[in-house]
Amino acid sequence: MNQNNKELAWNAKSRGGSFGYAFFIFLIKKIGVRAAYIFLASIVVYFIPFAPKATKSIWNYNRKILKNNIIKSVSKLFLHYYRFGQTLIDKIAITTGLSSRYNFKFDNYDHFLQLLDSGQGFAMIGAHVGNWETGSAFFGDYGKRINVVMYDAEYEKIKKLLEKNKIQQPYSIIPINKDALVGILTIKSVIGRGECVCFQGDRYTDTDNVALRCFMGKEASFPTGPFLITAKLKLPAVFYFAMREKNFTYRFIFKIIEPTQNGKFTDAMSGIMDQYIETLENIIKKYPQQWFNFYNFWK
Repeated sequence: MNQNNKELAWNAKSRGGSFGYAFFIFLIKKIGVRAAYIFLASIVVYFIPFAPKATKSIWNYNRKILKNNIIKSVSKLFLHYYRFGQTLIDKIAITTGLSSRYNFKFDNYDHFLQLLDSGQGFAMIGAHVGNWETGSAFFGDYGKRINVVMYDAEYEKIKKLLEKNKIQQPYSIIPINKDALVGILTIKSVIGRGECVCFQGDRYTDTDNVALRCFMGKEASFPTGPFLITAKLKLPAVFYFAMREKNFTYRFIFKIIEPTQNGKFTDAMSGIMDQYIETLENIIKKYPQQWFNFYNFWK
């Protein structure tokens, strides 16, 4: 990977981290979800000046990608941070047994359940938009067959924190480090058992292979790994997004792509990636302040 891509690559550590989880777990337990929302506003005011790289990336996103004017970009900067904190609060609340306080809507959910019930392995590809983990409240027994691929650096501290607070994840984790061979073998084993492997299709590290695509009007790099594995193993692909709407409501969106049985797998990979990027672009246009990649995503 060239130097420019290294500068754009994600460092495998998500903003918020273990401290953010711990802090909001404390708030929700002590003062409740609504009060945590109110307190969140003061935290956002802190983050705007004291998280300069993230603030710059959000500013550029609003000005250069969404084409907002300066006044609107200032208000959206606050809202962007607020939405991120809000979804973090919701994630903790829902996974700690407070899902009854929320409303849920579904797009193409029956088709997704049919795929889960079919007994065949498939890939589920999401992105760092919205709040995909809110769907865990509905995994139930299906959660035993869902395996999320996650970088060690992103996962390990949060895992310890969840264990400390006795919060159980309804799905399994496939940790990936710089030596990805073990992870790849685990993925093949999981698929062989007829289970689901979940990827995030919008982030890469400086060790990943990437492909350039036009995204929201500007060139950006996407990791080829999730799409290559899906195409190589001829798996059905499910694009999955969980987006926050008004009045404590989340909308779960599923788009299912059937595998291509003929032709080169590289062409199939490119086709899956193109459909993913088109779907992700439509999601962002509808929910622009739920784009949670806090780094310089575009070239």
